[in-house]
Amino acid sequence: MPQHEYMEAHKKRHGERMDRAEKRRKKDAREVHKRSEFAQKVHGIRAKLYQRKRFKEKATMRKTIAMHQERTNKHANDDAVPDGAVPAYLLDREGVSRAKVLSNTVKQKRKEKAGKWDVPIPKVKPVADDEMFKVLRSGKRKNKAWKRMVTKVTFVGEGFTRKAPKYERFIRPTGLRFKKAHVTHPELKATFHLDILGVKKNPSSPLYTQLGVMTKGTVIEVNVSDLGLVTQSGKVVWGKYAQVTNSPELDGCINAVLLV
Repeated sequence: MPQHEYMEAHKKRHGERMDRAEKRRKKDAREVHKRSEFAQKVHGIRAKLYQRKRFKEKATMRKTIAMHQERTNKHANDDAVPDGAVPAYLLDREGVSRAKVLSNTVKQKRKEKAGKWDVPIPKVKPVADDEMFKVLRSGKRKNKAWKRMVTKVTFVGEGFTRKAPKYERFIRPTGLRFKKAHVTHPELKATFHLDILGVKKNPSSPLYTQLGVMTKGTVIEVNVSDLGLVTQSGKVVWGKYAQVTNSPELDGCINAVLLV
């Protein structure tokens, strides 16, 4: 067991109270009234900040509900063969089957558009620029400190070519470039060594995303064609998103969980 998990260790050794579930239920039920009371009493800048926070939460909730609402539509199905005798007035009708309007691909695109994922690590500690970049003074540029060297693990594409030293602003060391990741499938409970296709989003900064920096909590795209995953229409899934769950610069490898 990792360090600092004292509560988990205590639960394993001594168990929990018999009425823990009931106490939890009552606490959750009281929480609504507490939030309402706070919202009525608070004033000034704290009220503005609180209302803005609640507005974002409600907007996210509405988007999530709308995203998961699935209607069914009817479309013709030539393979549908009716059982038994069919009346004359139904002979000219085609077989009809129902299918979900929102396929997995459409859902995924909507999630991307909203910028929200159901990720294993929803909150991560932001990485400061001082920790991410090292000021580089070399050659004739000892007086000028406009060059930066990335100190974290990065990903660059297959046909990547460095700029000329005169124009290169950010240097990504070759020893810290990774092309593969250990990706765990949460439903299969298995880990695969997959190729990285790109960095989708680094939560710390858009600049880190552009540079392909991979820190804890970064969403990356991996090649899952070897796993044999298919969509509802029968097409093979080429790339899927995964979230980095470790600190690659410390461990020397990238561990991630597939977002399914």
